Amino acid sequence: SKMVQRVARIKSKNLTEEQEREIREAFDLFDQNKSGTIDYYEARVCMRALGFNVEHPEMKQIMLTYDKQKTNSLTFEAFREVLEEKYINRDPIQEMIKAFHLFDEDNTGKVSLRNLKRVAKDLGENISDEELQAMINEFDRDGDGELDQEDFIAILKSSEAFQ
Repeated sequence: SKMVQRVARIKSKNLTEEQEREIREAFDLFDQNKSGTIDYYEARVCMRALGFNVEHPEMKQIMLTYDKQKTNSLTFEAFREVLEEKYINRDPIQEMIKAFHLFDEDNTGKVSLRNLKRVAKDLGENISDEELQAMINEFDRDGDGELDQEDFIAILKSSEAFQ
C-alpha cells in the first residue's frame, strides 16, 4: 500500500549519537585546513574509514547530487546526509524496528488499528479503516487483531521501499 511505502521512507531518518560522532570525527580528520569541506578523494577515503567502500561511479553520482556549488567538495551537512543514507541502507532491520516503535506510541508491543489510523492521519494519507484493517488481517499471524514487531517487519519487507 502507499502508506506502507511512505512509512518505510520516513522511517526515522535518525543517526545514533555514536554514528553522528563518528561522522563528525572522520570529517574533521580529513578537513585539515578547517574549511568546512572535504574534496572528492578525501570524502571517498573518509567513507572507507567509516566502513563504506564507495567506488568511483557511485562517488561521481554522490558529487553530482550533493556538490551543489560544483566545487568538487562536500560540506559537512552534505557528507552527513550521504552517510545517513548509507547507515540506513546498511541495517534495514534496525530501521524497521525504529519504525515499529514510532507506530507503537502507547508502548504495548503491538500496533493496533488506532495506531495505524493516527500515523495515516499524521502522514496525510487518506486510507479507510477497511484498508487498514485488511493490512492488519493480512499480516497478523496470531489473529489477535494487532501487529506485533515481527508482523510489522513482514509488512515493511513486503513493500518496495525496503527491497
